[in-house]
Amino acid sequence: MVLNESTREMSESAVAMLDEHGTVVAWTQTAERLVGYCAGEVVGRSAALVLPFSEEMPTISAYIEHWRVQNGWSGTMAVRHRDGRVLNINHRSSMLWGQDGTVRWLVSITDIDTLSQETTDGSVREALITREPIGIVVRDPQLRCVWVNDTIESHDGISRDRRFGRRLTEELAGLEAEALEAVMRQALASGTTAVQGYRAWPAEDPRRAHAFSASCLQDTDGKALGVCSMSVDGTSSRRVHERLAILSQASTRIGRTLDIMQTGQELADLAVPALADYAAVDLAESIPSGEEPSARFDVMSGRPPVFRRAGQASIRPGVPESSFARGETISVPPASPLANVLRTGRSHLEPVLDTSPGTWIDHDPARAQKMRENGVHSLMIVPIRARRAVLGVALFVRTEDPIPFKEDDLMLAEELVTRAALSLDNARQYAREHTTALALQRNLLPHRLMGGAAVEVASRYLPADTDAGVGGDWFDVIPLSGARVALVVGDVVGHGINAAATMGRLRTAVRTLAHMELPPDELLAHLDDTFQRLAEEDTDAPDQPPAVIGATCLYAVYDPVTRRCTMARAGHPPPAIIDPHGQVTFPDLPAGSPLGLGLGVPFEAVTLELPEGSLLALYTDGLIETRDDDIDAGMHRLGTALAQPSRSLEDLCTRATEDFPGQAPSDDITLLLARTLSLSPTQVASWTLPSDQSAVRSARHMAARQLTAWGLEDLQDPTQLIVSELVTNAIRHSTGPIGLRLIHHHVLTCEVFDTDANSPRLRHAHTTDENGRGLFLVAQLSHRWGARPVASGKVIWAEQDLAIAA
Repeated sequence: MVLNESTREMSESAVAMLDEHGTVVAWTQTAERLVGYCAGEVVGRSAALVLPFSEEMPTISAYIEHWRVQNGWSGTMAVRHRDGRVLNINHRSSMLWGQDGTVRWLVSITDIDTLSQETTDGSVREALITREPIGIVVRDPQLRCVWVNDTIESHDGISRDRRFGRRLTEELAGLEAEALEAVMRQALASGTTAVQGYRAWPAEDPRRAHAFSASCLQDTDGKALGVCSMSVDGTSSRRVHERLAILSQASTRIGRTLDIMQTGQELADLAVPALADYAAVDLAESIPSGEEPSARFDVMSGRPPVFRRAGQASIRPGVPESSFARGETISVPPASPLANVLRTGRSHLEPVLDTSPGTWIDHDPARAQKMRENGVHSLMIVPIRARRAVLGVALFVRTEDPIPFKEDDLMLAEELVTRAALSLDNARQYAREHTTALALQRNLLPHRLMGGAAVEVASRYLPADTDAGVGGDWFDVIPLSGARVALVVGDVVGHGINAAATMGRLRTAVRTLAHMELPPDELLAHLDDTFQRLAEEDTDAPDQPPAVIGATCLYAVYDPVTRRCTMARAGHPPPAIIDPHGQVTFPDLPAGSPLGLGLGVPFEAVTLELPEGSLLALYTDGLIETRDDDIDAGMHRLGTALAQPSRSLEDLCTRATEDFPGQAPSDDITLLLARTLSLSPTQVASWTLPSDQSAVRSARHMAARQLTAWGLEDLQDPTQLIVSELVTNAIRHSTGPIGLRLIHHHVLTCEVFDTDANSPRLRHAHTTDENGRGLFLVAQLSHRWGARPVASGKVIWAEQDLAIAA
């Protein structure tokens, strides 16, 4: 009920005064307008003339008895107008006391239908039924009190005995009393009802506001018998209106972000000063990280639960009521109301806080000192619950506001906390998914990059802000045979755990294809097929979330022996290449189509020869795209940051990924830097052999001499066996010349080139077989072995650890 509704109701009410037997002793012009009877037709007669009868109320005596038992009554009923029409009215009866102890009844009725038509508030019917109690005083023509009800004393604090026989100006001093007497004289002079709007009354309590009306009471001849003054204490109504406004603000001010700590602060900010002088929001320590909350907390164990201060607000600068800053951890004393709220899940209201010795605050000296220093006198603690679990507690206290918290304050606090709890739990679930996706992505990304003898490497991965969430960026450095290395960067469309999971599947597929020694363009073609199959499988599963719809990738292979880099891309930004002198280029590399689109366009590879010490920069579009600049500007900015090759790779990563003033990343940022190395000619030995059996013996001797020159005599025997088996296999399956190459780097690599394009297959020979044990022997003697295609045939290779020769 808002304030003007009370004023309107009193001005529209038809008032009649009855004696103990239900006889009308006074009437008003408003009553005449409402039910059609004038004072001469009603005064001196039974009220049965206008009041309806029913099985529950068969006589006027039944009405009187019912009113007496209920000490007054209000409700709705139907009455009949003098012309026979039925009126829907709101009826209120109030018991009045006279100075000699006699009783009168003041009955007021209001036409609900008429009042509803004149207001735009559709809730007027409910407002009238649930209105505040009305204080009533009946005065004679000289404005002296002759009848009074019990409610009026709660409005102005004047007892019944002090009021009888006195005018209002004799009861209350000041301009307010004089103004109200003027309203009563106006009613007496006009014979109608006069209304005074809301005023502060009594003046010493400006928070109290009253609506006041005065109706002229008439006798059977229509002459003024006196005046009936009615007042409504609108303080509670105003508070209801203010609280509805607070709840309305809660929907727009709480939960504006998916940040748990920020949501906690928004709850505290809304509560102060609207509800409390100080408010604090404490969440279970695990909640900000997104973990599942507990249904109950074990507050009596040796390890009480720990909370984190998510938000706090005070009417005083610096929040002096708190011993903790936002973000700090807080323990809960086992014997405190906080612990009881956590254990039971029910709110705690302490209207008058007892801070005397021997109470619970003695077990928490720090809080006790703050309470006493700041005059904390009233307390509410509300559990923050969501989905049958407790996220934390909200604390509300009053210090400067002298009015203690009441039950309706607690109801408002619980409603606010309930609304905030939903936002907090949504933020918690988002934090959980974001943390899970980030952990998944970081676990799927390489923890240690190994460039071997080919490149020095460094990387940087920066996830987007919490509004965008983690994405599907990935990078990798994959050692290949012959001291070569593969460099990979990719970006899955979208954000969240699905993108991170898809990224992990693609990274695994790239590693598998890379170990098959496929050229970059062929690898991307196979990866495209793999991506499409994964998408089709996800689409066929009805219980799965929507499949990720695309990805981009750049794949490059660098050979430190030839210093050649072969690369291909699938819709990904081109790499940046910075030569040893700081010259920046972005090679004209065919773009290719993104993975998963199924366009069927073949990928193209480009081979470049790079000087030793060149810098390769592979990145995702989050590094070069911003809200304000296009890609060209971003690529120029990246090139400028990297055009200092003498700096360390870590320093260059930092320079290239620095945030720009006033901008937040809108997408994940991934950067992979590789500085090329080259092998010295003294680390590589190559021979060309004829395709006949005499080449086997020559190959063994040449390999042994080279190992002696490198100081690897301990590897001579296994190397000679490996060379013998690989060269023999090449002679058996090829017709052209045979190449033999030894590479001394982090491992010893033995490579045999032949013109046969078919890769060998490891066999497990039976005891009766004469052949088939060669590659099995190679696998036993080497750390790794394999085969890769080349333009004129294939290469079979085997690697041995140098530790064996140490």
